[in-house]
Amino acid sequence: MSSPLVPSALDPKTQAFPLLTDEQIDRIRPVGRVRRVERGEILFEPNDTNVSFFVLLSGAMEIVQPGMDGERLIVKHHPREFTGELTMISGQLCLVRGRVTEPGDFIELHNDALRSLVARDAELSEILMRAFILRRLELIRSGYGNVVLMGSRHSSQTLVLREFLSRNGHPYTYIDLDTDPASQELLDRFSVKASEIPVVLCHAKHLLRNPSIQDLANCLGFNSTIDGTHVRDVIIAGAGPAGLAAAVYAASEGLDVLVIETSAPGGQAGSSSKIENYLGFPTGVSGMELAARATTQAQKFGANMMIARSVVRLECGQKPYAVVLDSGESLPARSIVIATGAQYNRLDLSNLAKFEGEGIYYGATYIESQLCVDDEVCVVGGGNSAGQAAVFLSQTARKVHMLVRGNELSSTMSRYLIQRITENPKIELHVNTEIVGLEGGTQLDKVTWLNRSTGERTTHDIQHVFVMTGASPRTDWLRGCVAMDEKGFILTGRDLDDRSADGAPAWPLPRVPQMLETSLPGVFAVGDVRAGNVKRVASAVGEGAISIYLVHRALAEM
Repeated sequence: MSSPLVPSALDPKTQAFPLLTDEQIDRIRPVGRVRRVERGEILFEPNDTNVSFFVLLSGAMEIVQPGMDGERLIVKHHPREFTGELTMISGQLCLVRGRVTEPGDFIELHNDALRSLVARDAELSEILMRAFILRRLELIRSGYGNVVLMGSRHSSQTLVLREFLSRNGHPYTYIDLDTDPASQELLDRFSVKASEIPVVLCHAKHLLRNPSIQDLANCLGFNSTIDGTHVRDVIIAGAGPAGLAAAVYAASEGLDVLVIETSAPGGQAGSSSKIENYLGFPTGVSGMELAARATTQAQKFGANMMIARSVVRLECGQKPYAVVLDSGESLPARSIVIATGAQYNRLDLSNLAKFEGEGIYYGATYIESQLCVDDEVCVVGGGNSAGQAAVFLSQTARKVHMLVRGNELSSTMSRYLIQRITENPKIELHVNTEIVGLEGGTQLDKVTWLNRSTGERTTHDIQHVFVMTGASPRTDWLRGCVAMDEKGFILTGRDLDDRSADGAPAWPLPRVPQMLETSLPGVFAVGDVRAGNVKRVASAVGEGAISIYLVHRALAEM
């Protein structure tokens, strides 16, 4: 069997499964060792860590995925081909089994040697990274993952787990209990209650009932290779555009860096269906795609990524500083970059929490769009995120009601989005309007909104509301350590001279603080969490990159 099929535009033979030239192999040989392999020999197994990279000189091997029904063949490798996909860069657990089918000689590179090769050989770096990415895409497309998720569109936690796996680029198989009666019968036979849905089968052996994303991340071993004992050069809290840019530059410049992310890379931008005003992408790029590329780029240079963990406290009265996780673990670092961003403000409605995930959503991705095909939906907000969501959802929804509290959009939204909204017959704009009521049983059924100009209240049969309102910073864990403004955004640089927050320490050094430096020397704030930040992806990326230049200067003082 030859390489598996992937979409023809990806050119699978030359890109996903390329043949290396003699010259390229000769450049790989000195950093590895030639290993003689025999038929039937297992080179790696699912859940292995730090799996070696192999280049076949002679012989053959197969990549299979074990499961409850036996093995599924993914691909066969022959001479001049190589093994591996994104787990080889990310350091996460291996997804597949590699077995020798014909004896021969393989070049074996350990993980550190592969990273070194990728860092210094531009041609091989491009070949390997492109192949790893395309192979992961094929695993996702074909469902060759180590996760089976059985859930329902009427379960909010099902949506949470699907988004978590999708935004982290992890392949999985989804079984919809609403349309698969056999699976529902199976759960009934084993007395699985409605409150225990979704059910996740992890590694074909661990059965999780209604797990949190932390439970799922632990089962998948997302953070199993992270060493939390040694002092890092920099810890980056948050993996939005600012945090990912900081990670790329820090790792590429040789710093020992760890990124800590509560859910999935991308931040608020990761939930954007299409960003069309970001430099270099004239046809637009989805927030998820941009985040996936940046994550891979950071990991390629050696950045460590900790997923599904939250920072709850900064230990700022000691050197080195330390961030404390929700698990109680304390991670030390010489410098800190705060890129925790901001979260959308919640609607001031007494029963809002009841419908969150059951009709109230804070992101508009492909998964949410499939929940409201041919339905009427409502988008709340007047910024770019709300505009992007309205345009995206209009492709699948029957009608999109866009509710804006102000009397116009020009002051809060890019001109190109305003034009698309006003010219789209499926989008109806309601200015000076806000939601005042939600109705429904276990799921949202009706929405009432008020036109403040006319005083008119109207109730609509709408089951899906997308909230994209103003944002509040995620800075509660920093109080008492860094100065903030009255809204909780972090003050940096020159702003520290003019304003301060109660209980925040005064600037302790004779030198002035650097541009993105907080009131705590060596701690920097970037992106939406910083007071005065421009709410644009390009601005966040720029601040993330600049922060590492400033980190170098701070480390030189230590």
